[in-house]
Amino acid sequence: MNRIDATFQRLRDEGRAAFIPFFTAGDPDLETTEDLIARAGDAGADLIELGFPMSDPIADGPTIQASYTRVLERGQTTGDVFELAKRARERTDIPLVAMISYTLVFKMGHEAFVERALEAGFDGATIPDLPIEEAEGLHELCREKYFRLICFATPATTPERRQLVAEHARGFIYYIAVRGITGERSALPPDLVENIDDIKSRTGVPVAVGFGISEPEHARSVGRVADGVIVGSAILRRINEAVENDADPVQAATDFISSMSRAAKGLDEGD
Repeated sequence: MNRIDATFQRLRDEGRAAFIPFFTAGDPDLETTEDLIARAGDAGADLIELGFPMSDPIADGPTIQASYTRVLERGQTTGDVFELAKRARERTDIPLVAMISYTLVFKMGHEAFVERALEAGFDGATIPDLPIEEAEGLHELCREKYFRLICFATPATTPERRQLVAEHARGFIYYIAVRGITGERSALPPDLVENIDDIKSRTGVPVAVGFGISEPEHARSVGRVADGVIVGSAILRRINEAVENDADPVQAATDFISSMSRAAKGLDEGD
């Protein structure tokens, strides 16, 4: 069984939401990212989304964009990210999801990308700039390889398109909680529960929520209604602040992951 599927099934049996941190591969450096992946599970992460730095990210806010810029200015390549994942896979069995631009996938070719990703230890991928209407060939290839191509839905997704997402979805559906780009926000939108419930009524595939989740209270609220909680910018900010202050970025990230994971699972309330 694909590690993503097995993890969500286990957590559903436990009545808990998955906590999914996002890391930029290579920020602040490849060795630190490898340690983050290896230690995140012990801190409470259930899956990891690993970003392939790209000069033109489609939906990433200033924090993630800045991390991509730092990495690309050092000359890091896509191949470096695959090698990083391969080394990290030797240290952990946690499910890994590649967050990658379709530009990079297209350049490699669909089959080459899936084969390289599987060889490196990835279990699935999110490709934000690939519309579902144009992804049938890649979806079919991923299904054949038991590699999970994650579908997206947003507050603006029409009922007809939500149904299309539900029919193609494997692994989990990434629900983008807010309109706009990634980044920390003070509050989550009022239509969040309604939209998650609508998507869940269309499919048994887990629904994980990202964009704008930056505080334990956010994670706690989302964890009550969704199958997963995804956090990126708030983690990257703590990593960067630790580096700037000569502190341990891995410790800063894992401390925050622990508090957010406990909130997402309701453990900080004694549930």
